[in-house]
Amino acid sequence: MTDPASGLSSPRAVLWDMDGTLVDTEPYWIDTEFEIAERHGGTWSHAHALNLVGNDLLESGRYIREHMGIEPSAEQIVEELLDGVVARVEQDVPWRPGARDMLEQLSAVGTPCALVTMSYQRFVAPILAQLPPETFRVIVTGDVVEFGKPHPEPYLTAAAALGLAPADCLAVEDSNTGAKSAESAGCLVLVVENHVPVLAGERRVFAESLAGLDLGEVWAAYHR
Repeated sequence: MTDPASGLSSPRAVLWDMDGTLVDTEPYWIDTEFEIAERHGGTWSHAHALNLVGNDLLESGRYIREHMGIEPSAEQIVEELLDGVVARVEQDVPWRPGARDMLEQLSAVGTPCALVTMSYQRFVAPILAQLPPETFRVIVTGDVVEFGKPHPEPYLTAAAALGLAPADCLAVEDSNTGAKSAESAGCLVLVVENHVPVLAGERRVFAESLAGLDLGEVWAAYHR
């Protein structure tokens, strides 16, 4: 089955979110946020933590500063967040079910992948170190874009770097923030919910897990 607009029977590339999608690192971020609150005498809640899922890090720093009621700047808060999660991920990378298998399958058939994450490069590096070289042909991190998710810039940047139209790419996301970014860029979005529910959308399809999933079938079913 082909897309009548593009003539494609499968996506030309897969653009991957990281936190909550490839790796279940959201608990690392949340634990670190509570540590920051304790360190600086602030208050925090699980509900506030979930509001940050998928967000640009600097925006998260501003949110934390305001709602935690602490003195450090947003920039300092981001660095403290990164210190905490990098230390944790260096000890253990919690891969989501089916994620590594799917990356291997895409590599085997020559489908290019891009990583599109609002995490910064120093957090991404220890995760990439556990994957074969060139798993991702393009890496877009939150510290290299002007506007983070939910703005479309991160996904537009990834597609352009691959030399592709966003409409020919499948994005994989786990949050409303990320899905809005990819959808606004023009991608079809495969949503695999994790810590937060995701709203339905015109260019969003849902799956319970990546395990055993055929992305070509997902693509074809949407364009049928």
